[in-house]
Amino acid sequence: MAIVKDNILLQLVRGSLGGQLTIYERNGQIIMAKKRGPSKNKPSKKQLEARYKLRVAAAYAKVILEDPELKAYYKSKAGPGQNAYNMAVKDAYRSPEVQGIVFEDTTVVVTAKDEFRVAEVQVKVFDAAGELQERGMAVLGRNGVDWYYKAGMLPVGGKVVIVAVDLPGNETVREVRLE
Repeated sequence: MAIVKDNILLQLVRGSLGGQLTIYERNGQIIMAKKRGPSKNKPSKKQLEARYKLRVAAAYAKVILEDPELKAYYKSKAGPGQNAYNMAVKDAYRSPEVQGIVFEDTTVVVTAKDEFRVAEVQVKVFDAAGELQERGMAVLGRNGVDWYYKAGMLPVGGKVVIVAVDLPGNETVREVRLE
């Protein structure tokens, strides 16, 4: 790979030359590199899953960028050499993370993070027999990370299921047994 500087001949050239070289621009710099060919190895199961996930993320980005508000939001998150489309793909590719669940009396405090934004946190309370007792949406706290849900009761031997959802709809589910 070579970075081209002050070359009039290559200033406006982009693409492949004779199947040998590829010339492209990245962050305002012209780069000339050996042309890569397709891999001769059969893709692994993980690679196929990643390709599918990226295809879904790209489809999400195309659709979501038709909304001017979300396009502006993703554009505000973009750094140098990035755009709203790149950020939307990145957001759709990764799921939110539930970092912690704490019980304060009958209040469930969920710490959920996403690189962009956690859209909602759902809480479901089950009894010891596995019957759904209640469900509802948690409310975002002032710190922007903790979500609060006031439960009617937290039955001993039951469980609490937390579902964190981000803007693209990726879900992360965590389950905690009540003792």
